[in-house]
Amino acid sequence: MMALKRNALGRGLDSLIQMDDVPARGSTAINDIQLELISPNPEQPRTTFDEEALDELAASIRELGIIQPLSLRKTGENSYQIIAGERRYRAALKAGLASVPAYIRTANDSELTEMALIENIQREDLNAIEIALTFRKLIDQYNLTQERLSERIGKKRATIANFLRLLKLPAEVQLGLRDKRVDMGHARALLTINDPSLQLKLYNEIVKQGLSVRKVEELAKSYQQAAENGEVPEKPAPQRMTNHDFDILKKHLSASFRTPVQFTCNKQGKGKITFPFSNEAELEQLIAIFDTIKHSEG
Repeated sequence: MMALKRNALGRGLDSLIQMDDVPARGSTAINDIQLELISPNPEQPRTTFDEEALDELAASIRELGIIQPLSLRKTGENSYQIIAGERRYRAALKAGLASVPAYIRTANDSELTEMALIENIQREDLNAIEIALTFRKLIDQYNLTQERLSERIGKKRATIANFLRLLKLPAEVQLGLRDKRVDMGHARALLTINDPSLQLKLYNEIVKQGLSVRKVEELAKSYQQAAENGEVPEKPAPQRMTNHDFDILKKHLSASFRTPVQFTCNKQGKGKITFPFSNEAELEQLIAIFDTIKHSEG
């Protein structure tokens, strides 16, 4: 069985493979492989690919070619399966390439899944739910403990446990995490609530109001306490902008309109935004900016 080095993340996929332990065919040589002979890995942890980003990569490949070779394993006399590089493979198809550069490695099914997982984590291509599902698959399919999985992929056991806990959240929350409507901090706070219906209720408020992680932690605590006392949690009051938020907005508007924008806001949330100008030239400049915005939206 392939031995994976601890704490190897961040040093490249090659550093994860001890070549003395794993027989590899042509692993140090770059081979030119026909695209028609390559198939994706059905155990690929990554489930979503941004089509716009793929189009951009395809355009780059047409101009410069593939800079980083794919990693493949030989599955037959004239067939290969992707270990790492499915995004490059898809972009190469879009770019109309006939072949791609690749390293050929030897790996069993377990090693294939692990290597694909690690390569995607290194490139930050996976969302939290994809990582959690792959951890669960490796544990269940290959009868691994969290500690053993930790040793194999170089991640702390607590990190693996935190990802696996995400799979206990309601499906809608998991989809929100996958689509980055909430982040890991929000999800961890929601997990402190035992009732899935309350988790979902607070999740909807996060999406609706754009609540901060700190605010969600406070609300999750009050939700759980209310549930334990047999009470109905109060709906969180709408978040108001802070002075810091106003300062950031003022700087942004002033830079965009090239004038020191001013605004006021009372306790009821009412106020006004002022665009000062000193002469007709500055007024015309403001009008031109507003016209540009209007036309871009049309």
